Amino acid sequence: MTATPAPAPVRPGRSTPPGLTPLALVTGFLPWIVFSVVSQRLAADAVAWSALLATAMAAVAVLRDRRRHGPQILDLGSLVLFAVITVTGFVGGAGVDRWLFEWGRPLVGVVLGLYLLLTVPVLPFTAEYARQTTPREYWGSPTFTKINRVLSTAWALAITLMGVASLLTTALRADATGTPGAHLLELLLDWVVPVVVICAMVRFTASYPDRVTGAAAGSHR
Repeated sequence: MTATPAPAPVRPGRSTPPGLTPLALVTGFLPWIVFSVVSQRLAADAVAWSALLATAMAAVAVLRDRRRHGPQILDLGSLVLFAVITVTGFVGGAGVDRWLFEWGRPLVGVVLGLYLLLTVPVLPFTAEYARQTTPREYWGSPTFTKINRVLSTAWALAITLMGVASLLTTALRADATGTPGAHLLELLLDWVVPVVVICAMVRFTASYPDRVTGAAAGSHR
């Protein structure tokens, strides 16, 4: 009777995905970033066009992934989400455009974040990026799984938090008082929160895998 081979032992620098850098993850969010920036600059009349641009970017990513290693969860989710916004924007009238601009844009972050959070138990989206540069023998290791579940959960919560902050900004503008306190709160939610969250996630993504693999390597000595 042949014994099932045990997972590869954890070795420093090898159980972590060497290519799983913050930049690699940020590129996966490019359609979302482009949609947010372009739609903000061009206002309500351009939400559908902004979504169309994001859809095209996501479609290119899906086709690229299909040739390399299969479509990724983040790219598929972005493709479906922005395709729905594109169709809704072009089919709907001026009222729909205004709603998409005021509420649809911030809701994109919430929907995308919750979608990524729901996929964590099945396949953490960061694992798909990690597998591109990590030897297959390490994919099933507990360390690899733990790192990607934690990173995927953290990024999903971060995206959701930024979406909620954007929703609160929209609500404040809808009930604007014009007071300095209201403007300061808008600035905090619209700029400070996203910058702080992204910077924190970049640092966490860069440091967390090393901490986990270091602890795992120490326990195997």
